[in-house]
Amino acid sequence: MPHTAIPPRRAVLHGLAAATAALAAPALWAASPAKPTPVEVWKDPSCGCCHDWVEHMQANGFQVTVHDTGNTAVRARLGLPQRLGSCHTALVGGYLLEGHVPAADVRKLLSQKPQALGLAVPGMPVGSPGMDGPAYNGRRDAYDVLLVTKGPSGDATTRVFTSYR
Repeated sequence: MPHTAIPPRRAVLHGLAAATAALAAPALWAASPAKPTPVEVWKDPSCGCCHDWVEHMQANGFQVTVHDTGNTAVRARLGLPQRLGSCHTALVGGYLLEGHVPAADVRKLLSQKPQALGLAVPGMPVGSPGMDGPAYNGRRDAYDVLLVTKGPSGDATTRVFTSYR
């Protein structure tokens, strides 16, 4: 079988393709998904909405470790007042999360890195992540995600971080 040479035009195209792939490889590696952000959650073992919130966080790229021991003691240890309480408490990146905080707000918190204890969604507003399943028939109540900080006297103070209307 005689040896056939690659036509010059084809050789140039092959070379360009190889060069493009070599240049694109670092960009592809940089664009590959980062390691999931770890979140540690304390909740009641029988709480269905907490389970749904954990699934929401996992679906949004968080790696969640769950402690089915309740959250009252950890909330108190972290310095969050009962008035800001909800059914689960979490820690992520040095911040606390209380209640049904949307994953997008957690990402925003982690990117902005404010001086704060963390975020809270007091109570259990219908329509928030974990409180938005079929049982609620599409109902969405208005709620605020609060940024929780320590005031001058050491008490927890809040301001609206994100409003959902």
